[in-house]
Amino acid sequence: MKLIYVFDAYCGWSHGFSPTLREVTSRHPELDVEVVSGGLFTGDRRVPIREFGYVQGANAQIAELTGAEFGEAYERLMADGSFVMDSQDAARGLAALRRAAPARAVELATALQRAFYVDGLSLSDRATYRKVAERAGLDADDVAAAFEAAEAAAAARADFARAAALGVDAFPTLLAEDGEDATVLARGRADAEDVERRLAAFAATRSS
Repeated sequence: MKLIYVFDAYCGWSHGFSPTLREVTSRHPELDVEVVSGGLFTGDRRVPIREFGYVQGANAQIAELTGAEFGEAYERLMADGSFVMDSQDAARGLAALRRAAPARAVELATALQRAFYVDGLSLSDRATYRKVAERAGLDADDVAAAFEAAEAAAAARADFARAAALGVDAFPTLLAEDGEDATVLARGRADAEDVERRLAAFAATRSS
């Protein structure tokens, strides 16, 4: 059995889910975790953030329900309104980080979200990946170069295709997979205990 986490680095609900994800994975070090970028802001959805009028209200709700932090630098981006969220670039960045430390994909995915939602850094900027890599003790030059390589773009496309094949169209979604069978453990907001109950129920069906 393994866990599959489908998220978008520019998704506020995914940011809010980060503590639950870290708690669940820390409780189950025996389970591999596949982290997949979902592609929320691609194509004609790559527009200035001011065009998503619901974002500020959603962020307030996320902060209230999950305790997620939205930093001053991020709030300045919101106030300016011209910033463009590009999920393909974010997926390329995750692919570069994941390549550098595959076993730390959960940690790096949540660090990437913190870089945007707390530090207000663009996930389209090579320098952002240098900073995330440095904080994680990774080779910053290697990660920055990987972000711009063709392999990262291919990995981003593969992630979007993987999310679609899983039938995931809402972020975040956490699944458990065992062979050809999979079940949704969380979609949107959930705490660690909710996930634990669903995971235990799925495990019981596999052992019966």
